[in-house]
Amino acid sequence: MILWNWYFHVGLHSETIHMYNITFKFEQKGLEPITLKNIESDQSILEVALKNHIELHHNCGGVCACSTCHLYVEQGDNLIEELSDKEEDFIDRAVNPRINSRLGCQCMLLDGAGNITVTLPDQTQFLGE
Repeated sequence: MILWNWYFHVGLHSETIHMYNITFKFEQKGLEPITLKNIESDQSILEVALKNHIELHHNCGGVCACSTCHLYVEQGDNLIEELSDKEEDFIDRAVNPRINSRLGCQCMLLDGAGNITVTLPDQTQFLGE
C-alpha cells in the first residue's frame, strides 16, 4: 500500500517536461554559433533569441507583419509550427529568401523535444528593432 501510494502521488502526477536544444548560427562575420540548452516549448524562436540576448530584428513587434525576423531553419522544422499562408507572404518580401526560410516570430516550438538549428541573416543590414 505504501509503494502504491508513492507511485500514485509521484509517478502519475509528475509531468514530463520536454526541452529543446537550439543552435543559432550567424551569417554576420565574427559571430560564432551559440547553442542554448533546456529551452521549453510554447514560445517562438524570436522570443528565445531575445531572452538570450541574441540580436534578431523584429520591426513589427513579432506579430507577423514584416520580414525582419527572417531566418533559415537548418534542422528541426518538424519541431515548430507549420508555415502559414500569411507568413509565406511576408517571407516573399524578405532579403534573400530560401526554401527553408521562416519568420522567427512564427516559429513556435511544439510540445516535444529535440534539436533545432537556425541561421540568422546578417542583422547589420536592417534598421530598427
